[in-house]
Amino acid sequence: MTDESLNPIVYSKDVIEFVTVANEYCNMVEQASSLPARDFLDKVQKILPLLYLKTTVLPEIQSEEELGLEKFVNEVDYNFLQQKIMNLLGGHDDFQEVFDPGMQFSEAPLTESISECLADIYQDLKDFLMSYRTGEEVLMQEALWTCLDNFKNFWGQRLVNSLRAIHMLVYSDLDFEDQVNFSNPDEDDPDANTKPDWLNQLFRNQGE
Repeated sequence: MTDESLNPIVYSKDVIEFVTVANEYCNMVEQASSLPARDFLDKVQKILPLLYLKTTVLPEIQSEEELGLEKFVNEVDYNFLQQKIMNLLGGHDDFQEVFDPGMQFSEAPLTESISECLADIYQDLKDFLMSYRTGEEVLMQEALWTCLDNFKNFWGQRLVNSLRAIHMLVYSDLDFEDQVNFSNPDEDDPDANTKPDWLNQLFRNQGE
């Protein structure tokens, strides 16, 4: 394939840079349990603004509405990774949500969790990356459109909301070692080993 025949959108500089950052983010989430909580938050604090920036400069493209995309991150994958982050942060995982439209009708404060926000971002990015890696340019472009549309309507807000909470934790004097963590899903859940092959391989490589 010559350079002239390459899709000018999916192989553009802005898209390649977005792919690079998205892949780095997904790798970081998958390896969350191998890091101390403060180191993990420090990494997240640095990559989230970069991810936001790289998404905002993506080119506007059209969707092929009749084209269905495969979903690679299922409920088991999502819950497994979300639990890993929740275990890491323990009681510091929850934060008060101020942008929920239902807040004005609620007498009690509404809460969100950093782990769910990060897992939501991961799910869209990983699905995009897996489609992008197929090398099928039509699929790559549709996956890019889907990821960008979801950013505008869902995970972009989740990103900035969680960053606010992460900022507070990074610059706090909290002792992350002195906390009660949630139970390890690998110990309590008999189905915890039903992780997909790519996750099993990842954690085998980490020596888990």
